[in-house]
Amino acid sequence: MRGGTSKGPVFLGRDLPSDPAERDELLLTLMGSGNELEVDGIGGGYPQTSKVAIVTPSAEPGVDVDYLFVQVMVEQRRVDTSPNCGNMLSAVGPFAIEQGLVAATGDVTRLTIRNLNTSSLIDAEICTPGGQVTYVGDTRIDGVPGSAAPVLLEFRNVVGAKTGKLYPTGKPVETIDGVEVSCIDAAMPMVLIRAADLGKRGDETPQALDGDSELLARLESIRRQAGAAMGLGDVSERVIPKPVLISAPAAGGTLRVRYFMPQRCHRALAITGAVGLALACADGRSLVQGLAGAPSADGLLEFEHPSGRLGVIARWPAEQAWPSCSLIRTARRLFSGSVYVPETLTPAPDAAIG
Repeated sequence: MRGGTSKGPVFLGRDLPSDPAERDELLLTLMGSGNELEVDGIGGGYPQTSKVAIVTPSAEPGVDVDYLFVQVMVEQRRVDTSPNCGNMLSAVGPFAIEQGLVAATGDVTRLTIRNLNTSSLIDAEICTPGGQVTYVGDTRIDGVPGSAAPVLLEFRNVVGAKTGKLYPTGKPVETIDGVEVSCIDAAMPMVLIRAADLGKRGDETPQALDGDSELLARLESIRRQAGAAMGLGDVSERVIPKPVLISAPAAGGTLRVRYFMPQRCHRALAITGAVGLALACADGRSLVQGLAGAPSADGLLEFEHPSGRLGVIARWPAEQAWPSCSLIRTARRLFSGSVYVPETLTPAPDAAIG
C-alpha cells in the first residue's frame, strides 16, 4: 500500500512469525534488504519505500487495532522498530476495514489505532461510502501524483513518545558539537538544527544534501550525541532521533524543513516529524523561535518541504496539557497477494506469505 508519501507491504500480524527475530529476518529477506536496489525483494530501494506495517486486533479497551511499524534498512541488513511512521499509518485504517478487523459504519468510519512503537493513540477517519473503503477522491497531497480519498488522522498523546518528555535533555536549546540544537520528543524524537548554522540555506534539494558527505557526517555526529543526551543510549544502529534542518519559510508557510531519515533526506516530510514540529511551534521555546511564522486563526501550521508543503492543525483545548494535532493524508491499495521468500525461512511448503 501507499500510505501518504511512503510505500510498503501491510501484513496481518497472524501471517508473520510470532518470534521477533524470525519475523525480522523474514521481512529483511522479502524486502531485499542489504542491496541498494533491494533487487531480490519487493522493497523500493529508498527509506521511504522500504517500510512495513503490521496490523493486529487490539486488546486495549477503546482501541480498534494495533499497528507496529518496521523500518527496513536498504543497504544494511537490519530493521528498526523504535519509531512510528505517520505516512504508513494512513494505510492502516483502510487495511483494517478491508481485512474485516473493523466494521464500516456509514459513509465515514472512525477508528482508533494504537501505535505499538510509541504507545501513542491516533484517531482515523476513513471514507467508506456504502460500507466499502474507497480510495477515489479529490484530495491532493504534495509529494504524491494525482488525487485520492482523504484520510483524517488525529494524534492524541504525542508528547514524550519515547522519552516521556517534550525536551528530554531538560533544556529547549543546548549546544552539541559547537552548534545550537533543540532535542525534542513529540511523535518522533528529533534534533532541530538551524540550516544556516551548518552552512546551508535550507532550500537545498534532497539530492544535493544526500551528496554532501561532510554534512551527513556532521549530522550523524550531532545525532549520536543528541541520542545519548536524550536518554536513548547508543543510537548508531537506530533511526532515532531524526536530524532536521530548519529555516525561515520562503513560500508563506510556517517553517521550512529538511528532514533526514537519518542518513538520507526525506523527499517530502514525515507525518510524525510534522506533528513534532507543530508541537515545537506551539510551545515556542525551541530553535523555531525567531524562524517560524504564526499559525493561522484555525491553528493551521504549514511546513515547507522539498515536494511542497504539509499542513497540521494544532488545537489546544483548555483541559489538555498539550495540543492535539490533525492532518489529512491519502492512501491507496496497490496490490494484494503473496510474496515469496526462500523456503528455509517459512514453515509452509510453498514459502508464500499472504
